[in-house]
Amino acid sequence: MADRVFHFRSPDETSRFAAALAPLLRPGDTVLLQGGLGAGKSHFARALILARLAAHGLAEDVPSPTFTLVQTYDAGEVELWHADLYRLSGPDDVLELGLEEALESAICLIEWPDRLGNIAPDGALTLDFQMTDAAQERRVTARFTDGRWAGLLDAAFKGAG
Repeated sequence: MADRVFHFRSPDETSRFAAALAPLLRPGDTVLLQGGLGAGKSHFARALILARLAAHGLAEDVPSPTFTLVQTYDAGEVELWHADLYRLSGPDDVLELGLEEALESAICLIEWPDRLGNIAPDGALTLDFQMTDAAQERRVTARFTDGRWAGLLDAAFKGAG
C-alpha cells in the first residue's frame, strides 16, 4: 500500500484539490473518506461533486447525506454517489442501499467507510482527513494499492496549485 500526505491550509485549498481531482475520476472509482466529525470529509465531497457537475453545465444543491444516507447526482456520462454511512451498523445495512452495484458503475464518495466491511473495493482511494493544530489546516493522508491513483493525485495536487 502506498501513501501520500497533503497539507491544506484552508477549506479553499481543500476545495481546489477536490475540484482538480473531479475530472480525473471515472466510472467504478471509489474514494473512501475517513476522519473524525468536522475533519473535512463532507466539504471535500461537496467540492468534488460541484466541480464535476459544473464541468457538464449542471448546478445542484449538494447537501450532506447524513440523514438520507445516500445522495446521487447525474453528471452526464456517469452517476455520482455520495454516501454517509455514519448511522449504519455494518455491511448488511450497506447492501440494502444498493451501494454494491454503484461501486462497479458509478463514481462513489463514501464517508465512514469502516461500515463497508469486506464490501470495500480493493482498488479504492482512501483519504484520511485529520485536523492539525493550525486553525483551518487539514492533513490528508492518501492510501492506495492501485498505482493509477499516484498519477491522479499528483495531477490533482498540481492542478490545485
